[in-house]
Amino acid sequence: MTTIALAEKQIQDSILAALQAAIANGQLPNETLPEFVIEEPKDRAHGDFATNAAMLGARAFHMPPRKIAEILLENLSLENTYFEKAEVAGAGFINFFLAPSFYGNAVSEILEKGVNYGRSTIGNGKKVMVEFVSANPTGPMHMGNARGGAIGDCLASIMEAAGFDVWREFYVNDAGNQIEKFGLSLDIRYQQLFKGEEAVPLPEDSYHGDDIIEHAQNFAKIHGDSYLEKDEKTRRDALVAYALPLNLEKMHKDLEKYRIVYDQWFLESSLHQNGDIQEIVNILQDKGLAYEKDGAIWYKNAEVMTKKLLAEGKSQEDIDKLELKDDVLIRANGNPTYFAADIAYHRNKYMRGFETCIDVWGADHHGHVARMKGALDSIGVGGEHLEVLLVQLVRLMRNGEIVKMSKRSGKAIQLADLLDEVPADAARFFFNMTSATNSMDFDLGLAIEESSQNPVYYVQYAHARICSIFRKLESEGISVRKCTKEELTLLNSSEEKELIRFLASFTSEIISAALSRDPAKITRYSIELATLFHKFYNGCRVLCDDEPLMQARLSLCNAARITLKNALTLLKITVPESM
Repeated sequence: MTTIALAEKQIQDSILAALQAAIANGQLPNETLPEFVIEEPKDRAHGDFATNAAMLGARAFHMPPRKIAEILLENLSLENTYFEKAEVAGAGFINFFLAPSFYGNAVSEILEKGVNYGRSTIGNGKKVMVEFVSANPTGPMHMGNARGGAIGDCLASIMEAAGFDVWREFYVNDAGNQIEKFGLSLDIRYQQLFKGEEAVPLPEDSYHGDDIIEHAQNFAKIHGDSYLEKDEKTRRDALVAYALPLNLEKMHKDLEKYRIVYDQWFLESSLHQNGDIQEIVNILQDKGLAYEKDGAIWYKNAEVMTKKLLAEGKSQEDIDKLELKDDVLIRANGNPTYFAADIAYHRNKYMRGFETCIDVWGADHHGHVARMKGALDSIGVGGEHLEVLLVQLVRLMRNGEIVKMSKRSGKAIQLADLLDEVPADAARFFFNMTSATNSMDFDLGLAIEESSQNPVYYVQYAHARICSIFRKLESEGISVRKCTKEELTLLNSSEEKELIRFLASFTSEIISAALSRDPAKITRYSIELATLFHKFYNGCRVLCDDEPLMQARLSLCNAARITLKNALTLLKITVPESM
């Protein structure tokens, strides 16, 4: 149990003990106190912790909350706790004030745990898959993939630190319509090399990127015009077999440059080959939730979603406004749809033992979430196993203006372009500064600026500054030693106590970030920690003449260094020792 968690437990135990004492001496009736909250007040003048126990007891005890609070306070014992006093405030809040022992123990805990500080077992080894990026392999990765990649990877790291058994996965759409369109686009561009663009026009809904032309040209360098004589299917299959692995290889390299490494790249084609998609269709047909029409097989999405929404309390009138429609599972030509493959893929995740599957999708997938959960319910997997983070849009900015084109290529900026212009540290940090549910502006100029205005530079500088303190000590022949508990109680200035309280909350912040699926909490934590360290450093002279106080402050510096490093490491941000 962390120091701060122990402090909260001490409050809970003390309140419950005070309640029993008050009941025993007849001050309160023998009733059960509802579960109460312990929180940190925004204004520290109101204490370090506060509880609403008396407020919640008003109904049970038929007494004003403030009177209950006064009775509890009268029977409250803070002996052998981290608290030196408690007070009644307002309408009945009870405020608790920390004793010096808390601050010393908090610093000691960080120093003892070191690289493991912040980690917990709250996840209890629960198997969780985080599937993110999963970009279409027929072309380059875009800004949505860049943000989703940073968010997904950092979330996975944070959940690991919170004790979950995490698996990272990339779903490769290497089958279906997009691959057929990929093959057609490559085929047309290949033929145009020998016949001209007018002779073989490229359909409007094909892929028009320069990467398609480059693949066709490189294929022609190897095979010449020999594939013109072959039938269409053979030619297209050969072009896809050549180009798709190259695209996937580039994805691997770009993502590794971005510090993302997956446990598995899962191929959609495997679902076609092993019969998983057909099994989904069979299950839905057996349940009467799929039917044939116009040569295709349809899923009764409208029926399933109507029942689901009615059960959730929606009116039929509101449901009718949604204009729900059924979905095709198998097209008239016999090819499965993306939706059918997606259902099979999520069932496959469940069959592999993942208790929670977190998908990081783009905001344009909003309408897909409910029908996917409904489909999973329909096949007996349970939509509650699926959680979806919808990542909102990114605007790239430079000098206050929106940037849409790469300076290098003159085309829309892709992940590779971004990483050529901006360090991976800045990209990962900036994309995680706001929650996935919020759209964001990415300032390209700020991301490369070496100043305190650049938040990632600001945080890294705080760590480097601490390291420089210890280097200076070493150069002056001053050794750092372990402090006694009594010496650590010397850390009693407002700047020192504020910094220690914040350091002590790191484990709780990781747990909160993991449970809320919001890695931005750790990015914001690291910025605030850097700010509080700079405030402490400017307000308290570390290398002072009072040797015990100097050693205590050095211990605090080391605790801040450890916590900063652990926070940045979770985000896969480099932690420089000098800048």
